[in-house]
Amino acid sequence: MTLSRRNFIHILGGGVVLAAAAGGAWAGTRDPASARAPWRVAGIDDTDIRREALSYAILAPNPHNRQPWLVEFNGTDSLTLYCQLDRRLPETDPFDRQITIGLGAFLEILSMTAAERGWRAEITAFPEGEPHPRLDRRPVAQVRFRKDKGIGRDPLFGYVQRRRTNRQVYDGRPVTAEVLGQAAGAARIVRMNWTNDPARRKALSSLAIAALATEMGLPRKTWETVDALRVGKAEIDLRPDGIALAGPVVEGAYELGLFDPVDLLDSRSSVSKRERNDERAQIESSAAFAWLVTDGNSRAGQIAAGRDYLRFCLAATAASLSMQPLSQALQEYPEMAGHYRDMRHELGIGSDQALQMFVRLGYGPAVEPAPRWPYESRIRA
Repeated sequence: MTLSRRNFIHILGGGVVLAAAAGGAWAGTRDPASARAPWRVAGIDDTDIRREALSYAILAPNPHNRQPWLVEFNGTDSLTLYCQLDRRLPETDPFDRQITIGLGAFLEILSMTAAERGWRAEITAFPEGEPHPRLDRRPVAQVRFRKDKGIGRDPLFGYVQRRRTNRQVYDGRPVTAEVLGQAAGAARIVRMNWTNDPARRKALSSLAIAALATEMGLPRKTWETVDALRVGKAEIDLRPDGIALAGPVVEGAYELGLFDPVDLLDSRSSVSKRERNDERAQIESSAAFAWLVTDGNSRAGQIAAGRDYLRFCLAATAASLSMQPLSQALQEYPEMAGHYRDMRHELGIGSDQALQMFVRLGYGPAVEPAPRWPYESRIRA
């Protein structure tokens, strides 16, 4: 299956495909607006601080947009957070490390929302013990909301609804050390490191591209991405999770049978080759990289990493930066072992430390937010 390069601008690159002359008319009729509604209506339900906080927390970044959070309300002032186990990524995240980081980001927004409204969210992570080697049915966290007139509001909260993951090619403008330092300084528990040095950027780009190529060459790994794809308005609105592919070109090609996401499983297919070329261009356009390291690799450390990664994302958003996590070289399955070793070596990661996040940064075009399930669907009856 082949498509003209002039007409098929991107498949996965930014989650949105744009065709020259069709954008305005399409936006009013085929945009999956209902799937993006949670970004617009967060905070409207203020009858219960738990519901209000949850309506913002579901906007947290998370791997493959799996949205693994599930909460249970307890009494009138508490909730318990669980991982919905069928939303994990067993092939590319075999120990649920990335999923746990996403749950940490969720908890940070929950806490920030509470503070914005004059409440303190008292979070106890893994109250029944840390599950290993994978998450299980035990709680990820228990949260009690307590009124606190002295709690301070967090200025980063105002950027929760503006944060985006941007997979586009960035425009080449440099990101200054001052901007990177301010964004990294938003972390409270662990340290964000960064570089905008051209030589180091080139080396890190090469490592990230090589790791991505390895994963794209493993069909059972690639399938987790293919399975997460949602193509066109109807499918995105029906299942508002995963990686959204919207726009007149990709949707039309899909409906005509000219594009099948399953082609990505064949590394020799034109779709797969084009995707690798696009991803190479995206990574090579990065103006900076940042990474987050913890001492050890406990579940509590992964939660802390997620909380601070969320803070970094919001601070980067405040500085008008675009960002995209690059997870492949961090993944803990056998075929990735060489890339895992090389990335840690390049970044100077000690044997007693865990590399939790690796992110590319720059200035990119505006993109739409990822779809989200309504917060009500995340409450367990």
